[in-house]
Amino acid sequence: MTFDIKVFNNISEEGLKQFDDSLYTINQTQNPDALLLRSKKLHDMTFSEHTIAISRAGAGTNNIPVDRCTKDGIVVFNTPGANANAVKELVLANLLLSARPILKSAQWVQTITDDNVEEIVEAEKKSFVGTELEGKKLGVIGLGAIGAMVANDAYRLGMEVMGYDPYVSVDTAWNISRRVKRVTDLDELLSTSDYISLHVPLMEKTHHLISTEELKKMAPEAVLLNFSRGELVDNNAVLQALADEEIAGYITDFAEKSLLGHEKITVLPHLGASTEEAEINCARMSVRTLKNYLETGNIKRSVNFPTVEMSFNTEFRLAVFHENVPNMIGAISNIIADAKYNIDNLSNRSRGDVAYTLIDLDHVTEDQAQELAEELKSLSHVIRVRHIKNLQRKDY
Repeated sequence: MTFDIKVFNNISEEGLKQFDDSLYTINQTQNPDALLLRSKKLHDMTFSEHTIAISRAGAGTNNIPVDRCTKDGIVVFNTPGANANAVKELVLANLLLSARPILKSAQWVQTITDDNVEEIVEAEKKSFVGTELEGKKLGVIGLGAIGAMVANDAYRLGMEVMGYDPYVSVDTAWNISRRVKRVTDLDELLSTSDYISLHVPLMEKTHHLISTEELKKMAPEAVLLNFSRGELVDNNAVLQALADEEIAGYITDFAEKSLLGHEKITVLPHLGASTEEAEINCARMSVRTLKNYLETGNIKRSVNFPTVEMSFNTEFRLAVFHENVPNMIGAISNIIADAKYNIDNLSNRSRGDVAYTLIDLDHVTEDQAQELAEELKSLSHVIRVRHIKNLQRKDY
């Protein structure tokens, strides 16, 4: 058995070398078992019926047709947190750059042609007076992996930090300093922050999260930072708010023509995760996640199916994707019982309208496991069924 992986973009070799040559091939067929990518847009792609997984070396999955994948039983993975430190450092750097005119002053010094450089800079440095971050208020919208790190380190810089995230997970909450003030009212954060940094995923309900109404609530001296997704911010509203002096500046990692050339807007060329370390971390995590699913059926870090992990101790297991409707476990179990096979272990979880069930079968052959998989596919509400051979078992 081998799995063929279709690789798009420049995925770090540190990740790709985790694929065992005896089990995996790269870009060898037109019907890959899985896709591995970074920024490749897949919305117009027709997927092979053999494709069962897509793994993105990064957090956002806007370049993947997740809903279509869900309907086809294709698991979509991402790598939350793998590039968090890189983005955090870039956010902190831009906080500092927004407080002090470092770049502008450095560029000015390079224009001096007279010999008395020291005298000139001493006379003109008053033109580049900035402010300090210590004592200023930072509002962090979204307290996931990146937002939590930004909040914690901004506090260590002496800032007063507020965090807003009605959906923060328990695991993330443990990582947030108790000195970071949690607010439940977004308006409070908008109206009292000197700096506001966005760290939420792009979804229908977060599209243009910051628009005209929100910008009017911000202080005239406030600076907005967006290192999450460009579409979170209504750029036209930002341009108008700057013209009306409702905010002091906008810093974004997402270039758009309308934002270029504005003295109060800093635009970066999507540098958030552009570090050697982040690219390696994302590649390694995406490959590990993909291998775990292909070889065991275990799902972790999926954006469209529930997390299901179960020790694989039998020779074969069935992985059943199905709609989240009543009595599916009973219907699946009845088919296995009618075939007179024993279930050694079973795990089921749901996520919205879909569910995923892992079933370990005791003392069955590969042909028998395949026959069961085919029979389960005929059940109403079943989306996809895999039968998986335990590659670690050598005793059969």
